[in-house]
Amino acid sequence: MAWISETSVEEADDKLAEVYAALNKKRGKISNILKVHSLNPEAMQNHLDLYMTLMFGKSGLSRAEREAIGVVVSAGNECAYCVRHHAEALERHLRDDETLGMLVSAEGLETLEPRLSNIVRHAEKLTSAPAAMTESDLGELRAVGLSDRDILEVTLITAYFNFVNRIALGLGVTFSAEEVSGYRDENCDENCDEDRGE
Repeated sequence: MAWISETSVEEADDKLAEVYAALNKKRGKISNILKVHSLNPEAMQNHLDLYMTLMFGKSGLSRAEREAIGVVVSAGNECAYCVRHHAEALERHLRDDETLGMLVSAEGLETLEPRLSNIVRHAEKLTSAPAAMTESDLGELRAVGLSDRDILEVTLITAYFNFVNRIALGLGVTFSAEEVSGYRDENCDENCDEDRGE
């Protein structure tokens, strides 16, 4: 549900029907944040492609680190939709209630283990004060072992969540407990919590 009209799965035809079918196959269901794109199926497909590349593609960042960025950025933007969705996903990979609580509230981030702390604090600064970023901020990421490719991915994921938070907030995208849960992790089998290179 949102503040603009949406095309249901039953009403979809042509390109939209194809995108909906692919989403159902890959993810098991269609999230409200993607349904809100239904008046522009090409944008929906492009959004989905970017999301899958950043969050499920091969990366030096773990799935937990990527989801943590999404949760902290969304918390900073007060986007309850994205916090809820990505906290649900993060919980499957993290299995640490104390750390999860800090990420969901975006508080106490400096007390996390150094690598995760530096990643999410970098994402938080880029979200709240982008013009204050300096080259020295990258040194903190390099200090905990991130390569330039990893730093690019931290930046892209941070930017992606700022983008999607504004879609959710700007169009009034809502969620329910049923809508938030039950998605399949693309390219993820029973060994979903590997550290790197998924």
